[in-house]
Amino acid sequence: MHIDKDLVAASATPLVLGILAEGESYGYAIVKRVNELSGGRMQWTDGMLYPLLHRLERNGHVRASWGTSEAGRRRKHYAITPAGLEALAERRAQWSVVADTLKQVWEAAAHPPLPGGAAPAGGIA
Repeated sequence: MHIDKDLVAASATPLVLGILAEGESYGYAIVKRVNELSGGRMQWTDGMLYPLLHRLERNGHVRASWGTSEAGRRRKHYAITPAGLEALAERRAQWSVVADTLKQVWEAAAHPPLPGGAAPAGGIA
């Protein structure tokens, strides 16, 4: 399944903040986690992730620090800040409204009114 780039872009910030709320991480692990959470349906690239991480850092939502991997390679690790947790809570509330609204629209579309305005039996008018 292809997911439209506008939808990927709109969901990127809350996804990254949510993943970092689980604990500190680095770029490749974030990409891998998105892939895992989406069942492989969302394929992120470094070119999409790193500008987002840099913007979140500039906005004070994440902090970055250098660390070393088990293999001895230097990696930049990212952690969510208190401001990032607040931003995540706000995004969660916004997405809840969007998801609830979409659910209502899709349920109504699944049970359209009958000709003449009558509601289907057991359905929504």
